[in-house]
Amino acid sequence: MWRAAGIVAIALPLAACSVPYVPGVTSPPPMAGVTLKDLNGAVVGSGVFLQESDGVRILLDVKGLPPGVKGVHIHDVGRCVPPFDSAGPHFNPTKAMHGMDNPKGPHAGDLPNIEVDANGQGHLEFTNTRITLKPGPNSIIDDNGSSLVVHESPDDGRTDPAGNSGKRIACGVIVQGG
Repeated sequence: MWRAAGIVAIALPLAACSVPYVPGVTSPPPMAGVTLKDLNGAVVGSGVFLQESDGVRILLDVKGLPPGVKGVHIHDVGRCVPPFDSAGPHFNPTKAMHGMDNPKGPHAGDLPNIEVDANGQGHLEFTNTRITLKPGPNSIIDDNGSSLVVHESPDDGRTDPAGNSGKRIACGVIVQGG
């Protein structure tokens, strides 16, 4: 099921529940969003990033992608020019090795794989405790920006630098919300 509208609808209540916010007293929690486009420029997904006390909650929906398991990563540069090499390497401020299953990893931008069904749709929800939307060395909202990239194949969780996840098939610049 394509849930892009649902992500936006649940983003504000989730953010309000996750971080204490008192209107007129405290600032709302940081948020960001992303629109994914394929190599032809067609929109194939959207996502929301919500700052929580223990990390950043990521909600991602894709549509129109080839079926199968795909690697998903936050990349170091906020630029998405096909074939998306412009997004740079994975976001990795601590200089760790790649992979959530790697004892010397993971990169801060390593995320779980997303499974795309036979209809080309997929959904991923994950809280990344290695990144933040607040200022600091692990912030994905910095001077050169960050991108979210979907790869053609699954991430094996261990192999440096990108888990043998293959070509980049979709990319979106992560944009800070208001």
